[in-house]
Amino acid sequence: MASTTLTAQNFEKTILEEDTVLVDFWAEWCGPCKRFGPVYEAASEQHPDIVFGKVDTEAEQALAAAANITSIPMLMAFRDGILVFAQAGALPAPMLEDVISKVQGLDMEAVKADVEAQRAGAAQPGS
Repeated sequence: MASTTLTAQNFEKTILEEDTVLVDFWAEWCGPCKRFGPVYEAASEQHPDIVFGKVDTEAEQALAAAANITSIPMLMAFRDGILVFAQAGALPAPMLEDVISKVQGLDMEAVKADVEAQRAGAAQPGS
């Protein structure tokens, strides 16, 4: 499966409706982004069960701002609608494969429990 263009109109829907979503925030003028692009595309072909999204930060400036993108390329990974990984920089293929295997290997019940615990703690003043 080739990568999918994500925009402000389909970003949230994609993140919430798909099991695993990787997102590459990039720009045409960015040298490291151009080097990472083929690596990302190759991984998308090897993992048809994962959505590989791409956000052009020039075309989607509001979306990039909402995602707090300050450096590109920026790779984010979501599982069950939860951000589980974010890292700036162009990853070589073996490192990208490592990220993918770790994201797919997450115990999402434990992740969801951690998220709930953090929300509960944040809801209590003085904690």
